[in-house]
Parts: sequence; C-alpha cells; structure tokens
Amino acid sequence: MKKQYDEKAPATDPSRRSFLTKLWMGLGVFALAEFMGVVISFLRPRKSKARKGSSDVVITAGPFDKFEPNSVTAFVRGRFYLARLEDGGFLALSHKCTHLGCTVPWVDKEKKFACPCHGSSFDITGNVINPPAPRALDMHPIIIENNIVKVDTSKRLKRSEFRTEQVAYPKKKA
Repeated sequence: MKKQYDEKAPATDPSRRSFLTKLWMGLGVFALAEFMGVVISFLRPRKSKARKGSSDVVITAGPFDKFEPNSVTAFVRGRFYLARLEDGGFLALSHKCTHLGCTVPWVDKEKKFACPCHGSSFDITGNVINPPAPRALDMHPIIIENNIVKVDTSKRLKRSEFRTEQVAYPKKKA
C-alpha cells in the first residue's frame, strides 16, 4: 500500500523556534545599542559643573602670616590644598590625582601627597615623585591683596611640571 502524504500549505503561525530566534535577535540588537551608548558616553568629554553663586569662585584663605613656611593646608570647600613653600611663596594645588582623579591626601610625616588608589606621590610643589601619574598636580590661580591670600577655584590650570613662575609671593612692604 502506498502512503500518501498530505501536502499542506505552509503554516501561517510562527513556530516556537522562529519566535525564539526573533526574540534573541531583538534582545541582541537592544544589548548592542545599550553597549554603544555606554561607549559613546565614555568617550564624550565631560561637561564642567556650573558653580552655584559667585561666592564659591574666589575663596579667601586668610592672612599669609597664618601659614607656616613648608606647610600644606587643606581647603575642603574649595577642593584644593594651599602649599606655602620654604621661600614664602604659595601654590594652590588641586586635590585630584592626575592619573585617575582620586583624592590625594597630604602626608605631613613624609612631606608628600600620596594617592591611595594607585600609589602615585607628589612633592609639596605638586611634581610627580612616583608614577603612574603622568604629570604634576593641577593648580589654581592665587591672588594676594592686602596680605590676604585668595584662591580662584573657577580656573584649574593643567601643568606638566612645577616651574618657579607658578609661585605667588606676597608683595613686600616698601
């Protein structure tokens, strides 16, 4: 006896396999789009945060006599350190490591800034002592008026190394 096969028209309803294939492809496209969004946001330069009010832009540190030579004072509100060098000059150094942006504390016993994240260290002028930091700590401009030290935190100056012309000195009385 001959077996006869029923020739049926192709089913219009999708099979489970084709449904799952389309579902996985859709999820893959979604995951790829999300991954591309993360990559693009990582590569896009950060927008600087606008400061609220102009009172935070210039911070008054105090009279220059208040700071001992060869000392570092932290200013949490301004996110900087005010370093007074042995010769009496001042530097306002950023608190962020130039390697990955970790906060760099001043270690007074060792007289250096030591990054807790990757071991970079900087001297009192912000120069790199131990890498992996690629360059010196950023600095802020200093204004000395009427024997009062003020720091302009609206500008962060990137620098490759310390130079003597970066130091701010109090004006000598005539």
